[in-house]
Amino acid sequence: MASPHHVLILGGHGKIAQLLTPLLLKRSWAVTSIIRKEEQVPTVERLGAGLPGRLSVLVRSIEDVDSQDKAARILDEVNPDYVAWSAGAGGKYGTEGTFRIDRDAAIHFINAAASRPSITRFLLVSYSGSRRKAAPWWSAAEWEDYYKSTNLGSLATYYQAKLAADEVLYAVAKQSPTLVGIDLRPGTLTDEPKGKVTLGKTKNVKGSVPRATVAHVADALLAAEGVKSGWLDLLQGDDDIDEAVSAVVREGVDAAEGEDIYAKYA
Repeated sequence: MASPHHVLILGGHGKIAQLLTPLLLKRSWAVTSIIRKEEQVPTVERLGAGLPGRLSVLVRSIEDVDSQDKAARILDEVNPDYVAWSAGAGGKYGTEGTFRIDRDAAIHFINAAASRPSITRFLLVSYSGSRRKAAPWWSAAEWEDYYKSTNLGSLATYYQAKLAADEVLYAVAKQSPTLVGIDLRPGTLTDEPKGKVTLGKTKNVKGSVPRATVAHVADALLAAEGVKSGWLDLLQGDDDIDEAVSAVVREGVDAAEGEDIYAKYA
């Protein structure tokens, strides 16, 4: 069993975060969940009921984290050794809000975490299409259709914000002697029950995956011994979650392959 860790969850009231929190607590780990509003506290506190881990809830505005120094102050207050980013504007705050949270605040936390050797893992929840070009194992036609309809269409602002944060985490973690940067990149999210997966280099960019599955994969990756920095795409599939996670860790799978940033740090 993995030794106890202290995980800071950023965006703790979100759906994936609420599913992830009890999984980490079941490991007897400590979790500090950061949420935006005081009225959200009871909902998040209930996630720890009857579980062996220790749950703390902090009300802080991630949107107000407009510098690395402000991110650092939160990290120093909490003193975690792992960080899980599951925050996001979710389209609720317009273009500026999306950039403030999904790009700027995320990058400030990444850089602040990398400057603290005590923080050894940073898991960022992104999405499978957050890249500049088609993965070499994808159909060019499928990518072109996806890119136009999604990255230049419905998720245009989100795409720019997430790609910036993904690339910063990749670069920072590849250069850091202490921080492992895990970029978990699910397809379209659903509220179906947890299921089996395809993880790592998925055959398609299009596809869906339940939020419960994302939470279980995130939990397994945070607990996995020997996990390396990189991108891992995630869709529903035919593989058991624990077996899929073990395979990508063992094989050193990195779905950033094909991107310029991958070549830069290969």
